[in-house]
Amino acid sequence: MIMIIDTTDVQAIISFSRLEFESLSLLEPLIEVYRIIRPLVPIFTPILGITIGVLVIVWLEREISAGIQQRIGPEYAGPLGILQALADGTKLLFKENLLPSRGDTRLFSLGPSIAVISIFLSYLVIPFGYHFVLADLSIGVFLWIAISSIAPIGLLMSGYGSNNKYSFLGGLRAAAQSISYEIPLTLCVLSISLLSNSSSTVDIVEAQSKYGFWGWNLWRQPIGFLVFIISSLAECERLPFDLPEAEEELVAGYQTEYSGIKFGLFYIASYLNLLISSLFVTVLYLGGWNLSVPSLSLPYFFEINKAGRVFVTIIGIFITLAKTYFFLFISIATRWTLPRLRMDQLLNLGWKFLLPISLGNLLLTTSFQLFSL
Repeated sequence: MIMIIDTTDVQAIISFSRLEFESLSLLEPLIEVYRIIRPLVPIFTPILGITIGVLVIVWLEREISAGIQQRIGPEYAGPLGILQALADGTKLLFKENLLPSRGDTRLFSLGPSIAVISIFLSYLVIPFGYHFVLADLSIGVFLWIAISSIAPIGLLMSGYGSNNKYSFLGGLRAAAQSISYEIPLTLCVLSISLLSNSSSTVDIVEAQSKYGFWGWNLWRQPIGFLVFIISSLAECERLPFDLPEAEEELVAGYQTEYSGIKFGLFYIASYLNLLISSLFVTVLYLGGWNLSVPSLSLPYFFEINKAGRVFVTIIGIFITLAKTYFFLFISIATRWTLPRLRMDQLLNLGWKFLLPISLGNLLLTTSFQLFSL
């Protein structure tokens, strides 16, 4: 039996396979780029989100401050002045970086970087939404405390390396203030961990989701909530606790000798710290990403397929940010409401009032947990 093969069909097959091979060869660079970019997406997505969050905080603070003072805020840099923070950052980026002639230039240059990096690493353990956390660690809250306690070292290095009395005093004040309020903050976090039987931020949020609005740790730990808020404002060096950079006393504190982008890094660190403190208030006391309605669970209704999980994550992020920015509004309003404390009043408040109260709250929580077993 003789089989007759049409040469046109053979040529068509050969040309098609050649075209397919050429298309695959053209796609190889794109596939390689995708393989390189894919592991970086989970890293740069939170960085982009945090950057946008900081820009929003700066804009909100200017608008709220203008409203409280009955004046007009930024309005020319973009619609409603939303690009004013970008304009200020661009200006600082192109300004000259001056170094003190008799200071320690290494400490002077490392100080702002240590302050920013140590605070930025704290975002690793923040659960922004359902299944949306970079690192769900069993020691998440204590890792945050350990990392954030490095930031005052950078401020002290900046003050010492500036060879300026105002900068040095500002650095000493920052270190003393951080030590004074870090202990009550840690005791409040320890009380929450005992109450939730876990130190993971995700587990703490899940423990508050059983009873809806009344399951929040805000109602179970009201004393710890107040102590945590006061200690957080002190850690962020916000009014009335901005003694390390008090303008009337220390010019600009540890920032006095800085200019350009290094000066801007301190402001970035300040707003990053304020944002992460607000996020931890949301996670530890306000239920995190959960709705406040009992027996209504977003994952139960929507976690059917991949699209449903994405929708649940987006809704959870929105709820978390709504609670966070509500607390940010309180922090900004406090800045224009209360006067600055003296240094002795600041230390007395931390050591003589907040420390005993937080310690008593921890003992009460421990006793409650022991008797409930």
